[in-house]
Amino acid sequence: MKITADRDELFGQLQVVGRVASTRSAVQALSGIQIAAAADGAELRATDMEVGLRVALEAAVEQPGEVVLPARLILDVVRSLPAKEVTLELRPSEQDVELRAGNATFHLRTLRAQDFPPLPAPGGDTVVHVPAAEFVNTVACVARSASRDETRPVLTGILVSAAERDLRMVATDSYRLSVKETPLDAPLDGSFEANLPARALQELQRLAHGLEDATLTVGVRENQVVFEVGRAVLSSRLIDGQFPNYRQLLPDTFEHELTIAADEITEVVRRVSLLAQRNAPLRLAFRDGELTVSAQTPDVGEATETLPVAFTGEPLEIGFNPDYLREGLESIEAGDVVLKLISPLRPGLIEAGDASGFTYLIMPIRLNV
Repeated sequence: MKITADRDELFGQLQVVGRVASTRSAVQALSGIQIAAAADGAELRATDMEVGLRVALEAAVEQPGEVVLPARLILDVVRSLPAKEVTLELRPSEQDVELRAGNATFHLRTLRAQDFPPLPAPGGDTVVHVPAAEFVNTVACVARSASRDETRPVLTGILVSAAERDLRMVATDSYRLSVKETPLDAPLDGSFEANLPARALQELQRLAHGLEDATLTVGVRENQVVFEVGRAVLSSRLIDGQFPNYRQLLPDTFEHELTIAADEITEVVRRVSLLAQRNAPLRLAFRDGELTVSAQTPDVGEATETLPVAFTGEPLEIGFNPDYLREGLESIEAGDVVLKLISPLRPGLIEAGDASGFTYLIMPIRLNV
């Protein structure tokens, strides 16, 4: 293998694909980046066996071939190079790659190429084309609610459903639940439903950044999904297991329904949360015409802020995890927030006031009086 590429192009694409390389696997090749060169062009690849990524590399290919190099090392070396043009050439007898740029020469030991697994080609049993902007914006609304607890893998995913003119995503960590339904301007050319790792979809967000007008191609197979966007192909396993029936978790009726300016309540929650440390709850106390948000942490301090709301009836005080409440509010970027409550021990519901299809259910924290 021998290729020549622009340093900045090579570095940029190494940064993109390097995010997927494994940092924990006992298989050394999975901590590397595969450089694959063929007559029709070059490609960089990485995988941790859950998520795989292939990105095109603009390069002049003099000799086809494949090689796997340590991800961190090749990234650091290319970052430091003095010249704009970089040549990489495999030396099979030395089991290394010679990298030349200007007057600098590096010899980098290769990793076992046979240990690097093949990545799936684009396509699938079901192929659907979705507007990239709508897809990744929907991911952004729900991704933070996905669990990070690997002992409950089904909750580490996002349930994605797409059919006709409807795109829906659901995520929950059992303490909160996010649902986002996005209407599409044109009907889809197919349909699918799958529980996809949140990490894979968040990586897809990064890949689609700046490609708002692009189309995302989704290929679904029995246990795998493959996304094509821009110059990248992202693949991921599907998560096994039954995703919770989220509709059963949403209460049918509420005692109180309040409409508040999104930016106003979000800023108040951000400020007061600074004093909700060491698992201290954020307290929301409702009385006629006002909401008082407060937090107190022993040996640290306390904060209180009041804002007007259209609340009537018996006073109500409810506590929430400050981070969970803030993240739910931040998912509504503008306009109004509709806050629905039943009692201090029942879940609260946050919705976007513009009927944009976003729903956020959050469990309360029992307060000590």
